[in-house]
Amino acid sequence: MKILVTSLAALGVPGLALAADLTVSTATGDATVPSNPGTVVALDLAAIDALDALGVELAGVPDITPPAYLQGAMEGVARVGTLFEPDYEALAVMSPDLIVAGGRSQTVVTPLSAVAPTIDMTITGEALIDEARARVATYGEIFDRADAAAELTGALDDRIAEVQEAVADKGDALILLTNGGKLSAYGAESRFGWLHAALDLPEAFPELDADTHGEAVSFEFIAEVDPDWILVIDRGAAIGQEGEAAQATLDNPLVAGTKAAQNAQILYLDSAPLYLAGGGIRSLMGTLDQIEAGFSR
Repeated sequence: MKILVTSLAALGVPGLALAADLTVSTATGDATVPSNPGTVVALDLAAIDALDALGVELAGVPDITPPAYLQGAMEGVARVGTLFEPDYEALAVMSPDLIVAGGRSQTVVTPLSAVAPTIDMTITGEALIDEARARVATYGEIFDRADAAAELTGALDDRIAEVQEAVADKGDALILLTNGGKLSAYGAESRFGWLHAALDLPEAFPELDADTHGEAVSFEFIAEVDPDWILVIDRGAAIGQEGEAAQATLDNPLVAGTKAAQNAQILYLDSAPLYLAGGGIRSLMGTLDQIEAGFSR
């Protein structure tokens, strides 16, 4: 970490101090940000998750219904547009010291940078756990909470080791996302692939494409793969969309004949944290708790 501007206090000028600028790691490389910014806007739910876990108070958040565990973090905080369409006028009036974007707001980092210093803290794919650790460490640098950040990432590492033990030798798994009546399967290199990669959980079908949106599959595919476990993410439930629930979608004779169904090893995961705040430190911990509980029955 480089300090680019030396504070007056460090030069021995009593009673005066300027916040130093820091060079920190982001999803798109090094960026210069103010140290300990006072007015902070976060337009990414995984970022809001981590910042709240570190005790950082936010001045602006997106207009979205968050997962239940983030409601307290966003309650009473000004809404500054959506993830995809920020309210630039409101942001200009607010004049934030720092904007944290990423994920669904990644595409608007450039226009946001014209309003205030903006960093892209996107978390994606197979390396999701490593990226989640890195983002928390960066927030620890920016907000002078390095010790708290280290505690969070240390707790995550401990939890992963515990869940690795829980899933060891319990068989393979297939990750399914339901969307109304549609099904997609996700492999180790996908957005949910960390469930395989970080936990050493074998894939029931290793040939799945590495695609952010998964690979469309059928009930016949599930029956042929015949996984020991099925991990289910309900997109409709995650975004509050009306439609067929995951349990109804998978209430099918072909699914019922799989080892997973026969052994009551279909786990319906809490979808909103996974789908909306993937990579958030508390989102990860909550999912790990569910995985451990499901595999330990």
